[in-house]
Amino acid sequence: VQLQASGGGLVQAGGSLRLSCAVSGRPASSLSVGWFRQAPGKEREFVATSSWRIPATYYRDSVQGRFTILRENAKNTVYLQMDTLRPEDTAVYYCAADRGTKWPKTRSHEYDYWGLGTLVTVSS
Repeated sequence: VQLQASGGGLVQAGGSLRLSCAVSGRPASSLSVGWFRQAPGKEREFVATSSWRIPATYYRDSVQGRFTILRENAKNTVYLQMDTLRPEDTAVYYCAADRGTKWPKTRSHEYDYWGLGTLVTVSS
């Protein structure tokens, strides 16, 4: 399984971005897909995840209501729609995937597959 994240960029506070995680090697519909981020000088943190077994999503509190995970199985792609962005959302964003059944997966070690990150910068 390979993952490729894209869609990062520079945006003003209050703006929106949509990140994409293109999955290859296995149907995205058979994988839980999560998004993590790492800000400069900080540890990687969980952002959001989508289950492959049930139609469920789970978000960290600070992005609840602003970020949304969307799946497009026909394109084998999972998106992270980010609205009302804040400067504190600035980070490198990573997508990760796993075939397991545990839910929700909020820790890095619970994911077997990782893509390279994409940088999101939110200016104030």
